[in-house]
Amino acid sequence: MPDVLYEAADHVATLTLNRPERRNALTVGMLDVLGDLLRRAEDDPDVRCVVLAGAGEGFCSGLDLVEAAGEAGRLASLPFDFDVHRAPVVVLQEMDTPVIAAVNGSAAGYGVGLALNADIRVMARGARLVPATKRSLVPESGDTYLLPRLAGWERAARFYFLGEDLDGEAALAAGIVSEVADGPDSVRERAAVLAASVAAMPPLAVQAAKRMMRAGRTDGYPEHVSRVLLQLVPMFGTADFAEAVAAFIEKRPGRFTGS
Repeated sequence: MPDVLYEAADHVATLTLNRPERRNALTVGMLDVLGDLLRRAEDDPDVRCVVLAGAGEGFCSGLDLVEAAGEAGRLASLPFDFDVHRAPVVVLQEMDTPVIAAVNGSAAGYGVGLALNADIRVMARGARLVPATKRSLVPESGDTYLLPRLAGWERAARFYFLGEDLDGEAALAAGIVSEVADGPDSVRERAAVLAASVAAMPPLAVQAAKRMMRAGRTDGYPEHVSRVLLQLVPMFGTADFAEAVAAFIEKRPGRFTGS
């Protein structure tokens, strides 16, 4: 079986890390495949939402340390000339398609970054987020950018400096995840329900909203208002806007085509 599974149905693409015997630890090859599959979903006009999950009981235990230990000498001397835009966490940030992380089990290292770079997170109550600093590694997958913004500086500092794992309830209380569920299957089921709800929304408007949220991180306020208006005006000419108005008047769910 492939190390990363891809399935698309009903406007939802599900990517599943598939090394359950290693708690879905990532090899270097898996990083390339995952990035490619995320871009595949982003480029597919039929895909309106992506679900990222892990097979078995774990979400992602981070970099495969067995592989990394064997390659430590070579990795330590690598030149820093890699294309950062190929990294899965950067692809996640650059995608307009909404992404839901089904954190069905514990996440460590790069697995934390994959979860935090999603737009919506559902986490198993008994799962844990584990900092890379516990393994004498720098958290390189974008989570040092995102976690202080999601949970605040001090909560992030305790996570990285004290090595305090976060279980589902603690992650919920800190605002890192929006929902917890009782187990891996419940997490995947809930993520599928949320993904179906996202897919039922007008996709052009949802994708534009995500672009504007991303731009809002760096825009000044007047600049951002202007940028949003430039996104808004073309929406009035879309078939989906006409359908949204008709559905509102007729008091029925909309049937959106992304056009």
